Amino acid sequence: MRNSVTLVGRPGAEPEVRIFGNNNKKARFSLAVTERKRNANNEWVNDTQWFPVVAWGKTAECIENNVRKGMELAINGTLRNNEWTDDKGQRHSITEVWVNDLLLMDKAKA
Repeated sequence: MRNSVTLVGRPGAEPEVRIFGNNNKKARFSLAVTERKRNANNEWVNDTQWFPVVAWGKTAECIENNVRKGMELAINGTLRNNEWTDDKGQRHSITEVWVNDLLLMDKAKA
């Protein structure tokens, strides 16, 4: 089996970049992916889904230097499930897209 996802969308905010350990960078942002389709009344509507995106290392650095809120991106990556327990003992889980490849679609904004 293969774990692969490709999305084209726009970040809803500026990417958040953090540095860990030996200058390893991690970038995070939410990607809005909008599909235009017809509803039950045969009217065109936009359906927007939000996906949490994570990138590491050189890809995170590329995102830090080039990606801005609202610019169109194409990403290819894998889905990762993360689970954790907070300080109050509450369990949390999230499915994230971990970026392998990134294509900046808005060349003029890059």
